[in-house]
Amino acid sequence: MKKKILLSIGLLFVLLLVWRVGALIFFSKNKNTARPKRPPVAVEVDSVRFGPLSEIRSLTGTINPKYLYIIAPKVSGRIVAITKRIGDWVNAGEIIARIDDAEYQQGVIEADANLKIAEASRTESRILFEQAKQEKQREESLQAKGIASPSELDAAVSNYSAQESRYQLAKAQVEQRQAALNAARIRLSYTRLTASKKGFIGERFADEGALLAPNSPVVSVIGIDSVIVKTFIVERDYAYITTGQQATVTVDAFPSQRFTGIVSRVAPMLQENSRLARMEVEIANDSLFLKPGMFVRIEVVIAEKETAQKVPSKAIVNNKGVIGVFIVSGDEHVARFFPVTTGIVTPSYTEILSPQLTGLLVTLGQHLLDDGSPVILPKGSTDIPDRASAVKDKEKKQ
Repeated sequence: MKKKILLSIGLLFVLLLVWRVGALIFFSKNKNTARPKRPPVAVEVDSVRFGPLSEIRSLTGTINPKYLYIIAPKVSGRIVAITKRIGDWVNAGEIIARIDDAEYQQGVIEADANLKIAEASRTESRILFEQAKQEKQREESLQAKGIASPSELDAAVSNYSAQESRYQLAKAQVEQRQAALNAARIRLSYTRLTASKKGFIGERFADEGALLAPNSPVVSVIGIDSVIVKTFIVERDYAYITTGQQATVTVDAFPSQRFTGIVSRVAPMLQENSRLARMEVEIANDSLFLKPGMFVRIEVVIAEKETAQKVPSKAIVNNKGVIGVFIVSGDEHVARFFPVTTGIVTPSYTEILSPQLTGLLVTLGQHLLDDGSPVILPKGSTDIPDRASAVKDKEKKQ
């Protein structure tokens, strides 16, 4: 009897165990086959806009003077005077510095004396040449009359040729002495260092009393009536920037002012190491606020449209490799994905070339969405005007 009771209890336990395992398998299958409904995503929305749009490239560069040249002597000597210091204005032809010219003055005097000696020698040779010429003519006349002997005529001709050679030599010596005098005067003029163009003294490299060798720098002169901003552009922007485009420049020294310039030069090649091309922007500097060496920020408009279909740039998403936007249309609380073709891109807005969009754009939370995902719209979102539809209605009325 006792064995029967134990057997019944064991059998009951096995039945309970089998039922429990079957129930677990059944509910597990139902759980896998039934997909839970995805909860709606809270999003923020905005509308499509129509209006002007421009794409701007921001660059950095350095201001350079329109021109810069170094004033340096062509002769050696000691500086006896410098009339200009850093920041002083100089006019073209104005004397900047003087070098001790005593030696060069003496060279001019010596060359002038040598010229006078050569001129006197030339005068003497000319007189002797004219006498020999007359003597030759007289002997030729006597020879024609049969009075003079042939030997006398030969002597007159030889003397004439010799005096002519001496006269030509004397004239060449005068030219040589004149050239030497001119060279001495030029060397003397080198002792006065003058400005070839007007401008400001940028740097001063020597002081009075300094002994200079030829080509030793004394001062630099810069022209800043207009300045050149030098910068580089990357390869992807090279095709969009050309000479004549307008550029806007700002500097840290005058943060509230914007200076307008023109792209004056674009290098015809890119540097192989950096893949960058040199670009220059010329800016009129009538106020003289812009100084060489200043760091500048440059903005160049590379694309511009008066009317463009544009959306907030933050609405653009990359959904599985496809660029597009999520749009909530009408009273539906479902986001639909629309692939788009973009044009001008700015930090704030992106141009949509196609298709024509209507409805509310999802601008926040779109990265959590799929096509057809339910969304929770913010309160008052239905009051946001559909600018695209408004523009279309206006065009139809016109």
